[in-house]
Amino acid sequence: MSSSKLYLCSGSETRAKLLRHFGVSFEQKSVEFDEESIKVSTAREFVYQASLGKMQKAIELYGLDTPLLCADTVIASSSQEILRKAYTKKEAREILLKQSNSYISIITSLHYKRADMSLSDISATHYKFDRFDTKDLEDYLESEEWRGKAGGCMVEGFCKKYIKQVDGLESTAMGLQVEVLLPWLDGV
Repeated sequence: MSSSKLYLCSGSETRAKLLRHFGVSFEQKSVEFDEESIKVSTAREFVYQASLGKMQKAIELYGLDTPLLCADTVIASSSQEILRKAYTKKEAREILLKQSNSYISIITSLHYKRADMSLSDISATHYKFDRFDTKDLEDYLESEEWRGKAGGCMVEGFCKKYIKQVDGLESTAMGLQVEVLLPWLDGV
């Protein structure tokens, strides 16, 4: 349990929940970064560039008097297609159907920076999902819980009952590999 104070530069309630669960003291401050400006071909490159762009914006806005934490998450389909956030129910359905009865990788990149050091990490959690039930999927789409989620996926929610196999940390899949971060917070 860390008593470190940092700025979580993300509007994600899931990331905030993860930090609270691990006892990390933080203040949540959102930053805006145009992910559409990223032109790369792999999910790992994309998520790294997105989290790095957020960190650069956070430094501009808040400086380094208080340590900064930025993260981004993306899903790669079994064909290595980048499955990003959906903005419409139709897009969410299409993205989720690519995950049904398939393998996916949920990739999270984090950047932690303070005046005297920095940490960058890219971690992935791999899932094999069973086929999504059509009615269950439609109910999930109606709930709009998929909004703001990479690939519309909630491994702690809708997708949980369809997990057949998992390799990696659930926290990575939820958007922040806190277990990787914790050793770097001591002594702050």
